[in-house]
Amino acid sequence: MANSLYMKGIEALMKGQVDLDTDTIKVTLIDVADYTVDLAAHDFINDVPAGARVATATLANTTVTGGAFDADDVTFSAVTGDQSEALVIWQDTGNEATSVLIYYGDTHTGLPVTPNGGDISITWSSGASKIFKIG
Repeated sequence: MANSLYMKGIEALMKGQVDLDTDTIKVTLIDVADYTVDLAAHDFINDVPAGARVATATLANTTVTGGAFDADDVTFSAVTGDQSEALVIWQDTGNEATSVLIYYGDTHTGLPVTPNGGDISITWSSGASKIFKIG
């Protein structure tokens, strides 16, 4: 699977239901042995089994410029659990059944990674596409 946007996430962005600049946006490390991505059908974080979610962090200083979404590089603290081959970015509404899945990525610097109890850092691209770009 390549880096892609969830279809329901695109719809939510287009309808103004997700604001990448002001909403709480989180990123979760994913063990793909426990999660089969379905970009068309999955809409909320509760579609990702709890057992597939290895670690979660809140993205800081999110921006949208020229169709590209960016944020500060992220560090997951003291991570234990299964190997993580991908990540998902999602809007946190405080309710898993309404927290919109936005993006699935498996080619970012730092992936795959095997947790060992230490910190795990993900470095976003500094190129034109940043974390992801629409258009």
